[in-house]
Amino acid sequence: MIYMDHAATTPPREEALQMYMEASKHFFGNSSSLHDAGSQANRLLENCRNQLGQLLLADKDGIYFTSGGSESNILALQSLIEANAHKGNHLITSSIEHSSILHFFARMEAFGYEVTYLPVDSHGLIDLEELKASIREETILASIQHGNGEIGTIQPINEIGNLLHSKGILFHSDCVQTFCKLPLTLADLPIDSISVSSHKVYGPKGVGAVYINPTVPYKALLPNTTHEKGFRPGTVNVPGIAAFVTAAELLQDEMPVNQERYKQLRSKFIELLSNMPVDVEIESSAVEQLPHIVGVRFPGVQGQYVMLECNRRGLAVSTGSACSSGQQDPSRTMQAIGRTDDQAIEFIRFSFGRETTDAEITEAAKILNALLADFFITQ
Repeated sequence: MIYMDHAATTPPREEALQMYMEASKHFFGNSSSLHDAGSQANRLLENCRNQLGQLLLADKDGIYFTSGGSESNILALQSLIEANAHKGNHLITSSIEHSSILHFFARMEAFGYEVTYLPVDSHGLIDLEELKASIREETILASIQHGNGEIGTIQPINEIGNLLHSKGILFHSDCVQTFCKLPLTLADLPIDSISVSSHKVYGPKGVGAVYINPTVPYKALLPNTTHEKGFRPGTVNVPGIAAFVTAAELLQDEMPVNQERYKQLRSKFIELLSNMPVDVEIESSAVEQLPHIVGVRFPGVQGQYVMLECNRRGLAVSTGSACSSGQQDPSRTMQAIGRTDDQAIEFIRFSFGRETTDAEITEAAKILNALLADFFITQ
């Protein structure tokens, strides 16, 4: 199987698996327990917190470990909003956020908050002037993702943060897709909180983290919680966290080499697709993008068909949207960038990883060429 769905999840790397096994054997104690086994686990936990802080150039006291990116988004947003609810009831986000954020804001609307969903242009970028125009006296927080997981568009988070902070508005950014793939030096960025996830960086599933600037007040979702300094309930997954931080440090070190290689793979793949005897639309290739993500449409061919046929022929890819009982919903991101529903369900996403090779790129193009030829012959 050629695996080209790394934006969905990555295979855990050997070093992370080894760390998980060692930590599970030797640091199995509950990190909140007062006996020696608990103290040893707590020391490892705090070492991991310090290492992740160094990786992000952030104060370790603002790092809280969670079960993954979705929980990180929800806990960060809820905690910040509750602590600042006295300032107003208006929130801002974009129309192409991760489903965890969009569902969260829909819930906040049910509780009486007003939410502005910023539109994006045909490449998936928000307009800073529209963001500025959406700000009100009662605006307390905005959540804008760093990188889009479907088409890879990178938002200008430095400019966004400066604008929001000039108005006294908190800024949360979902950095799950960009962590260890783009530089994230929080000491230099006007961001109040971010979310990251382990399984996007070759660590285990079920682990993630939130960073909240320690100077920013937050109110814990559940009162009287003791774990993670009261930020999150539940026994802390110390082995998973150790494996996560191990994987993140290694991927961070590899970032320059990986990014250059992804650019070369992307260029080659797009060239191979462009040489096919069928129509091909590369989504949002005219703006700054995560180079390991390539969003594609083959006009007249549903993405779900391409995905299933690729899978049958040994190539794992994604439609970038949910499928249920054989029914494919149009990609929300595709709709937001102006595609029709028919065009939106044509979307297919290819995403590379550290183990993706030139040979796999060539073979993936051959698979696509063959299955599309078969499709059009039968039409």
